[in-house]
Amino acid sequence: MRRGLVIGKFMPVHEGHVALIHFALAYCDELIVSMSYTDTDPISGALRISWLRELFRNDPRIRIESVADDFDDPALAWTDRTRVWAQFLRGRYGKIDVVVSSEPYGPFLATQLAATSVLFDPDRVKYPVSASGIRQHPYRNWSFIPAIVRPFFVKRLCFYGPESTGKSTLAETLARVYQTNIVPEVAREVVTSNQFTLEDIIHIGHAQTNRILDKTKTANKILFCDSDLITTQIYCLNYLKQIPPVLFELERAVTYHQYFLFDIDVPWVADNLRDLGSRRLEMYQIFRQELTKRQLHFIEVRGSYQEREARLRAYCDNLLSD
Repeated sequence: MRRGLVIGKFMPVHEGHVALIHFALAYCDELIVSMSYTDTDPISGALRISWLRELFRNDPRIRIESVADDFDDPALAWTDRTRVWAQFLRGRYGKIDVVVSSEPYGPFLATQLAATSVLFDPDRVKYPVSASGIRQHPYRNWSFIPAIVRPFFVKRLCFYGPESTGKSTLAETLARVYQTNIVPEVAREVVTSNQFTLEDIIHIGHAQTNRILDKTKTANKILFCDSDLITTQIYCLNYLKQIPPVLFELERAVTYHQYFLFDIDVPWVADNLRDLGSRRLEMYQIFRQELTKRQLHFIEVRGSYQEREARLRAYCDNLLSD
């Protein structure tokens, strides 16, 4: 049996890596994909190995392994550096017949392992991308990021603030503009009046959290969230005079790239759930205080609906230019 080896950090795995691994299968009967990690990596080893295993779970010829990278010395020349690698890899995986790589170390490592070296797209012509490039500029390289990896780079934007400030309308508008998902205020799907129970609130908290996590999986670079668990807590305290502890646990389950605090300087529009029109300033101050208490950075959104949309679009355009 001919055994092949592909090594890397896969931080993150991208379409160039995927093509490299498929290419390597032509040169071996069993392919070991060895992913190295450290505890200080910007993307956890556990997450990266889960991506690799999911991407190649249907091919029994591919063996996905992870190794703690505590033996490398970047200060060494390739010959000496790969000699250390080879000693470890030989002890971990046994005899290797072919090393497939697109990196300069490939031939050196193959020599140290007494294996054949095969290079794949070393000049990055077919796949002009790198993992570091994706980390620095994920949206410029979006087409090279596999679907399973994209949620890691999705930016969740939370539209936050009291009733009747344009959050829902603008979230829907911007989701159309940027061809992505929106997470609505799930409470409006669950209750039809402000006569609700703690059980209702707990159900809303779980449903809101699950919807955000689910929509993140298919979002196109940005996810617009029309509510969050702080909002749920604020209304729960207002109407029921208490907050069940699970809402704080659910709050910690989701983080946002940016909060936008919507001001009350637009006309009040009543509906069947809005009954705090006489307390708009008080509620705005409560919303603001909750962000300040948590030391969460926020951007205030003021002015007409047109001005609000223009400011939010400018922010998103700048975000996507990265």
